[in-house]
Amino acid sequence: MKTKQSNPSPGLPTNINFKIPAYWTPEQALAVFELLDDLREQIGAHYSVQLFEISREQHLHASTDRPNEPTPKSTINRSDPTT
Repeated sequence: MKTKQSNPSPGLPTNINFKIPAYWTPEQALAVFELLDDLREQIGAHYSVQLFEISREQHLHASTDRPNEPTPKSTINRSDPTT
């Protein structure tokens, strides 16, 4: 499943640089970390199937874009003598 990407508006940057303040207390850093973790969990729960499909599609495209790289051990079929 492919999603259509919108084109960036003219004049707007294509990347947003985000710097983490160096003055956060460890408690503030933990609060942000936990917020992001909760957000990731909620997005994952809602979009799990779509995220899996997109991730799989991207992985397939990445592996076909680099045909000369060795096959990862986790995908080698041990019963196949050619791998």
